[in-house]
Amino acid sequence: MAYVLLTGGAGYIGSHTALVLQQAGYQVLALDNLCNASAESLRRVASLTGQPVPLIQADIRDEKALRQVFSQYEISCVVHFAGLKAVGESTALPLKYYDYNVAGTVTLCRVMADAGVRQLVFSSSATVYGAAAEVPINEASPRSATNPYGQSKLMIEHILQDLQASDASWRIALLRYFNPVGAHPSGLIGEDPNGIPNNLMPFISQVAVGKREQLSVFGSDYPTVDGTGVRDYIHVMDLANGHLKAMEYLRQHSGIEAFNLGTGQGYSVLQMVDAFSRHNEVAVPYQVVDRRPGDVAVCYADPAKATRLLGWRAEKTLADMVQDSWRWQQQNPDGYRN
Repeated sequence: MAYVLLTGGAGYIGSHTALVLQQAGYQVLALDNLCNASAESLRRVASLTGQPVPLIQADIRDEKALRQVFSQYEISCVVHFAGLKAVGESTALPLKYYDYNVAGTVTLCRVMADAGVRQLVFSSSATVYGAAAEVPINEASPRSATNPYGQSKLMIEHILQDLQASDASWRIALLRYFNPVGAHPSGLIGEDPNGIPNNLMPFISQVAVGKREQLSVFGSDYPTVDGTGVRDYIHVMDLANGHLKAMEYLRQHSGIEAFNLGTGQGYSVLQMVDAFSRHNEVAVPYQVVDRRPGDVAVCYADPAKATRLLGWRAEKTLADMVQDSWRWQQQNPDGYRN
């Protein structure tokens, strides 16, 4: 039986997708350099599904290692998560981001082409829309980027479009995520950020569990319901299911398509804090600080295309998002290092 290769498969979204694919009957193979992930995540996926997830510890920039993987295993499709994703770090270290994200993807695609594997689901991002002029954002909205991380995702999208135009046998889905949150309902796998979290939900969770003193809310003077930034938060299990649906779509359709994966509903920072406190009955102290440069007031998806073509829609509620995040945090106060 052929494998689905997940690059970055031990990471937050990769591990949840491994679980969903295994439950749907696929054989999953993970490749990860573990620079921002833990092999423990895949051991826990195996305990939930009853199936091992083979892990190859390698870097997508290592062409020799990739060629060995494609010669050793029969691979039918690649779901490409591997890459760096901290916006702030990308601004300080742009070359690192272009090397890992862009050069790594070029190497991966070259090896895939040589191996005759031309089915790819790419983990893109809503950052490719830059500071969108209108919401909700649909797939035809203008693309731009406001930082090197977003720029790297946008460059990869252009590269994949050029690749597919040059060879019609490629089947590619570009999945533009909005703001992934939550964890598997078991509390066994979840988001385990290195150091200070870059994302809102793990920061809220770490404040609630006592690891951090308080949450910093960046700006309270945006033209929104309560002055704080509004984003489209999507449960990671819904997101993982989107990858399964995209893979199944590519089996039936050639070409390249972009899909927004979001709920179509925006929540402000303070609404998220309030929901977390209410549903989990725990205090989340916070202080309002200055805006961050580059932050937009409101960003949420129009997910209608994914519903129409993939038969996918987000099903998890805001209560699911905050309760599953809290269960993971309580059971794993130090993440996978417990």
